[in-house]
Amino acid sequence: MSTDNILDELEWRGLIAHSTDLDALRALLGEGSVKFYVGFDPTAPSLHMGNLVQILTARRLQQAGHTPYALVGGATGMIGDPKESGERILNSPDTVKQWVDRVRGQIEPFLDFEGPNAATMVNNYDWTASLSTIDFLRDIGKHFPVNRMLARDVVKSRLEAGISYTEFSYVLLQSMDFLNLYRDHGVVLQFGGSDQWGNLTGGVELVRRAEGGRAHAFATPLVTKTDGTKYGKTEGGALWLDPQMMSPYAFHQFWLNVEDEKVEELLKIFTFLSREEIDDLAEKTREQPFLRAGQKALADHVTTLVHGADETEAAKSAAAALFGGGELGGLSAATLSSALGEAGAVEVARDSIPDLVELLVLTGLVKSKREARRTIAEGGAYLNNARVEDPEWVPGDQDLLAGTWLVLRRGKKKIAGVRAV
Repeated sequence: MSTDNILDELEWRGLIAHSTDLDALRALLGEGSVKFYVGFDPTAPSLHMGNLVQILTARRLQQAGHTPYALVGGATGMIGDPKESGERILNSPDTVKQWVDRVRGQIEPFLDFEGPNAATMVNNYDWTASLSTIDFLRDIGKHFPVNRMLARDVVKSRLEAGISYTEFSYVLLQSMDFLNLYRDHGVVLQFGGSDQWGNLTGGVELVRRAEGGRAHAFATPLVTKTDGTKYGKTEGGALWLDPQMMSPYAFHQFWLNVEDEKVEELLKIFTFLSREEIDDLAEKTREQPFLRAGQKALADHVTTLVHGADETEAAKSAAAALFGGGELGGLSAATLSSALGEAGAVEVARDSIPDLVELLVLTGLVKSKREARRTIAEGGAYLNNARVEDPEWVPGDQDLLAGTWLVLRRGKKKIAGVRAV
């Protein structure tokens, strides 16, 4: 594909928050295939929503004809970028090594490792492990004025409470990555999240000071909710890409429930839909928000990118079935487990399953037995999508979905799961 106008595309999608020199970068990206890199520190066993912004941005650049280097930080992952909230817990080398492999596996499906602008996966541990302290201080440390390092926002916020030299020196390690890739591979562009801007410019400056070279950087914006709070968290923690840490059903539900005001922005950042398609969905969301056309397209597209089309269809089928719009009996045990785990589930002994009144109270769908009986009398109690009118009715083995699950519903929207063990 042509490299023309890729920066214009990134700007339209709202993916440029900061840049070292936007005009120079536009000219560079219009001249031919540019070697660029983006880094991921394995400070957890999975990447998350914020990392997905970087992965998809790398994919866009590669599709435009540029050449990606995906760096997984086996060295920097043992330290971690400083956090404003306090010192990081250092993970063991064995743990970091395991997470390196997991993170690599999550990145690889998004990039093309064959062809004229094939991607390359690198690990900064390869050029850091054998580096002596003296060489590091002489060759890298001498290029970093301490006053500039102290001026970084995250450092200033930590000075009173204290920051270790380990985290204080992180910027040197990340900057060294850029210098090494510049020297050995001709990489001239780095990007990352806006919270990495100090590290990104540190690398650009190190290339200039150590090699007299011209390098470039840009930062993508932090994705936030309409109230300005971070948009990478759920009640259960981060929006993980690993299906074992966050089920495809829960992942799909997250995107399906984003605010109307954020739909257009998130469609631009997280999908590969065209301008015309996104403009159309944005208009439908504004004019007919109850249809949730934008959210549905967003959820389907992103879940398919991360988990595949089959998991997306399973998530949609599960959601429809759970709320009375489909057949529960066709759902697998794994799908039921993930969906009901998100909705809220309790366990009961298989040989002593309570009656309907007890189940409604146990699952928290009602607050008391009296409320349970009233709900049943009013026709608002469902088990496996069938209305139940007898408060003393006790489910049997024949009612267990996938041999394990019961789905209770109160009215149209409140559901809970019961797992027989």
